[in-house]
Amino acid sequence: MTLEIIVFVCAVLFGIVWYWRESKSNKMYRVANKITHAKDLQMKADNNKGFIHQQPFLIRLVWVTLLFVLAAGVVTFVTPFNGFFVQYFASAIVGTLIGTYIASAVIIAKDSTSKENLEKAFDKGKDFVEDLVEGDEQVVEETKIKEAVEPEPEVEVKKSARDRFKDKGMIK
Repeated sequence: MTLEIIVFVCAVLFGIVWYWRESKSNKMYRVANKITHAKDLQMKADNNKGFIHQQPFLIRLVWVTLLFVLAAGVVTFVTPFNGFFVQYFASAIVGTLIGTYIASAVIIAKDSTSKENLEKAFDKGKDFVEDLVEGDEQVVEETKIKEAVEPEPEVEVKKSARDRFKDKGMIK
């Protein structure tokens, strides 16, 4: 049980590092994309999608599982003993996926709380409050002007669908 927890924690850390690394540069994914796709279907230069970065859950699961299947194959081939490692395999996959989502949340939170973004949000909020304060006075004045200038328009009675069809000559 202790070894499973250690594998899980290491997998979470591995997932965080993998996601962070791919958010900075996706060179490996670009190479895989060039190998597997035709020239017309290859990803654009400004696309920063990676194996797990900006991928939906199922694609992340596929890539992480493929990585650990390859790693399990290597470990089974290299080591002389063949242990029951399905528990470690599953905890490594789950831990890595959890780590990628933790890193995603941290990177998104870091980007959204940068000084420029906070200043923009503060200025936007200040402008909004000023518009509300000025807008109340304008709305009151506009409603008084409209009431004084324009009489209420008469409400038109809508014809039923049957009457409209009769007008068009579609039914008798």
